[in-house]
Amino acid sequence: MPGKLLRAALAVTMLVFGASACSSSPSATNAAAAAPPATSALYNPSALPSGPLGQSIRLGHDVIDNPAKYLKADVTANMTCSSCHIAAGTVPRGASLAGVYARFPAYNKRSKRVIALQDRLAECFLYRMNGRAPAYTSKEMIAMVAYLAYISRDVPVGTPKAKADSFAVTVPSTAPDVAAGGKLYAQKCVTCHQANGAGVSGAFPPLWGATSFNNGAGMAKLANMTGFVKYNMPQNAPGTLSVKEAYDIAAFVLSHPRPKFNGSAPMSSPALPAKFF
Repeated sequence: MPGKLLRAALAVTMLVFGASACSSSPSATNAAAAAPPATSALYNPSALPSGPLGQSIRLGHDVIDNPAKYLKADVTANMTCSSCHIAAGTVPRGASLAGVYARFPAYNKRSKRVIALQDRLAECFLYRMNGRAPAYTSKEMIAMVAYLAYISRDVPVGTPKAKADSFAVTVPSTAPDVAAGGKLYAQKCVTCHQANGAGVSGAFPPLWGATSFNNGAGMAKLANMTGFVKYNMPQNAPGTLSVKEAYDIAAFVLSHPRPKFNGSAPMSSPALPAKFF
């Protein structure tokens, strides 16, 4: 039942390239016009539960849509979670987060251990945001889990990710043509993401450089970026690129420098009195 699922989200102790490329001018006005709607079948602010739980779900959505506003100290990149998970993870093939709550705990190949959903969220901050993990007991982390539980409310526990939600593609067996990718980038992506890849702050994320995601992020893998670009870019004409075109564009983007993940950085959470629990 949805109620039980949501209560479980708040009882646990304690995911990240989406709003993106287009071919029109990135002014503040048309950036807002191009942005996905705030409501969907998965998330409608006016239909949230009343009281503290609904407030937490709303906060979770807002943190995912603009993490730097709420967790500034934990974010270095000039990106949001919605940069990788379109419309806060509510768009199929746009790195959808619907159902993710039902797939944790899970074994994680990167860390070689079973992780909780909070660990997966922490990964997004460490790699995609090039920052640090929010405290698992913070109201923002709990809110993100509550939001993910809410948009996963109709997905039974253990249900694998639906194929229709995946942007995975089979990449060409030949090496990508970076030069061709650069030409396509200039035609399809440069208006929003700029010739220097820096994007437009508050509208379109940086694709490389000091304020982009680091080299440990999933989007830093050629196959991942190829699939994402294929299904979601350009923003005003998603799905119009061939796999080969997306492959070449992704290779061009990834040929540029980006921050390096620091796997030795210490992580810590604040000590809390027993009465907190």
